[in-house]
Amino acid sequence: MKSLFFGGIHPADRKELSANTELVSMMNPKQVTIPMLQHIGNPCNPLVAVGDHVKKGQKIGDGEGLCVPVHASVSGKVIAIEPRRHPSGRDILSVVIENDFQDEADTSMTAHKDYSALSNDEIIDIIRAAGIVGMGGATFATNIKAMSSMQKVDTLIANACECEPYITSDDMLLRTRTEQVLEGMRIICQLIRPERVVLAVEANKKRAIEILKKELKDDRQIELLVLPTRYPQGAEKQLIQTVTGREIAPGQLPASEACAVFNVATFAFTYRAVCLGQPVVERIVTVSGEAVKNPGNFVSRIGTSFEELVEAAGGLKENTWKVISGGPMMGFAQEDLSASTIKGTSSILCLTQEQNGEAKEETVCIRCGACVKVCPMNLQPLYLYAYEKKEKIEELNRMNLMDCIECGCCAYTCPAKLPLVERFRNGKRLIREANK
Repeated sequence: MKSLFFGGIHPADRKELSANTELVSMMNPKQVTIPMLQHIGNPCNPLVAVGDHVKKGQKIGDGEGLCVPVHASVSGKVIAIEPRRHPSGRDILSVVIENDFQDEADTSMTAHKDYSALSNDEIIDIIRAAGIVGMGGATFATNIKAMSSMQKVDTLIANACECEPYITSDDMLLRTRTEQVLEGMRIICQLIRPERVVLAVEANKKRAIEILKKELKDDRQIELLVLPTRYPQGAEKQLIQTVTGREIAPGQLPASEACAVFNVATFAFTYRAVCLGQPVVERIVTVSGEAVKNPGNFVSRIGTSFEELVEAAGGLKENTWKVISGGPMMGFAQEDLSASTIKGTSSILCLTQEQNGEAKEETVCIRCGACVKVCPMNLQPLYLYAYEKKEKIEELNRMNLMDCIECGCCAYTCPAKLPLVERFRNGKRLIREANK
């Protein structure tokens, strides 16, 4: 460990609610709703029509440019292609499949157990064909990220920090599918050939760390690095600084400092795609919070409704106040539970009013500077807030608003409880519109 990143906070992690449970394999849902947009970039175009029979793992959507395909997570009949509710809160064109419970598998992808014989181009093509994206929530296309890192990166970092409170899906993955993660790392290493390979995990994942230490005892390629628990250490720029001491300049990407960061689940799916010939059709989802009866981790088919996942966790308690897709710091509140699991869904969080806090009217900034002390990007949120209110786009650009990672540290610390992240998202929208 080189140096701790600037700022950050230490919220109660509340991971014990789901961390001490067993991984649950969910029953097949009666139907799945597969959004055509589960990644950063262009949405997919449906490749099937209403009435078609599809197989599990069959490609049902794809597109041009910055786009990766999506696949059927069950076999059955396509009963609708229409806009449906997305975890982002928008309505997104989706393919709805009625499950026939046969799990008839598509065999168009080939398993390559000896991946050392594959060329770089072949591995890149397999990763794209499997529809792999950043599974930690960023959902950037993994094939493009890996390709852009080749011959440019000396340090590869596997991100197992999972620093948001409540979420334990990556922790569970490390404990139950350890070899998949490690082999996926080795596959990406074959592509980009880094000098240093680090698996970074926060110290609050004790069981996972024990397993990893045992698995990596004689491994000379992968270095296990246990980091102090701190939020938002899982953000890639902060993680790079902690691991290497290098700081990413404003507006730059990790490759500018010869680093690449991938989530551990992304590595696991890389292994499954290359070695098993399987596309992304399921993922581990944490269902937790004080408002759900039986918190835990569930293997969820992509397209499973949030309602079914919550019911699998025992259902909601009467005093439920809010349901969030993701974590409490960066997640999206859900208007209803009809949205479905997508590739980037790591958690469904159910909160009571006690945990959520009472809604308060927006007051005024008292210029205490607390937000400045905790901002991990070294920004000045109090001034960004003032400039956004007055729509001063030039000043927002000058103060690097676009570098804000929307981690929520400023809003968490603000004694006036100002909606800072909401304001900064709007400020970014103003900048993008002005740039057009």
